[in-house]
Amino acid sequence: MKKQLIIIGGPTASGKTALAIRLAQHFSTEILSADSRQFYREMIIGTAKPTERELNLVKHHFINNISIHDAYSVGEYEKQALEVLSDIFQKNDVAIMVGGTGLYIRAVCEGLDEFPEVPLSIRQDLEHLYQTEGIEPLQKMLQSVDYEYYKQADIQNPMRLLRALSVYQASGEPFSSFRKGETSDRIFDAIYICLDVPRAMLYDRINKRVDSMIDEGLIDEARYLLPFKHLIALQTVGYAELFDYFEGKITLPEAIDKIKQHTRNYAKRQITWFRKDTHWQKFSPAAFDDIPSFINSKISH
Repeated sequence: MKKQLIIIGGPTASGKTALAIRLAQHFSTEILSADSRQFYREMIIGTAKPTERELNLVKHHFINNISIHDAYSVGEYEKQALEVLSDIFQKNDVAIMVGGTGLYIRAVCEGLDEFPEVPLSIRQDLEHLYQTEGIEPLQKMLQSVDYEYYKQADIQNPMRLLRALSVYQASGEPFSSFRKGETSDRIFDAIYICLDVPRAMLYDRINKRVDSMIDEGLIDEARYLLPFKHLIALQTVGYAELFDYFEGKITLPEAIDKIKQHTRNYAKRQITWFRKDTHWQKFSPAAFDDIPSFINSKISH
């Protein structure tokens, strides 16, 4: 019988961390994070990482594993995650993966397409364009050179745009032409569970979470990271808005409102992504008792 990787997905603030921990305890196993923002050890409050108490309850992988100064790709994550899973499966039939970064989940479960090598200079030039002129030139460039990928990509995500454009500039071929959609063989079967929260309730949870982050010291954390704001890792919701506040572009109440708004927008894009993928079985966060039964039925089948 194949091993089982239980994937806990869903939009931000839907309760993924709490569910993952309960399931890991239920199955006596370990958790892999597939939240690309939680990889960075300098970004703590603004990334809604598990607390120290939660991290001590269950062994977690890929939390605080790299620095904002490190270059890190989804391909590296795929390789390292498969190595971690191989170790876990030597002692357990089940592992848990949790996160809202769909590309990283897909890389581990299905594999990545083969892309050409991108010279560092191309990547640096595109990053400089983004840092000096913002995201709009990248969006227009992608629309012009690869409309196929532009139609389906999250064009508000600079990492996706930089990746697609760097592949195009390195090869002269559209990023979409390298996406074959073939699934790699894995030593495990994946069971996909998506937390489904009513939109109004989710937005309320997001607003309250942002208020809690401010109370916990997000402003001081962002001020400490301000000298590094040019790094791609920090071009993200919760930090970019506070950088604008520090530079006098907006007031603090405006920055907090923008964090809430941009987080709600991000959650909406996540919901769209999860709905497009038919693998996911939806559950309410309150339906924990139903989830182990569902998993056991899938394993038995």
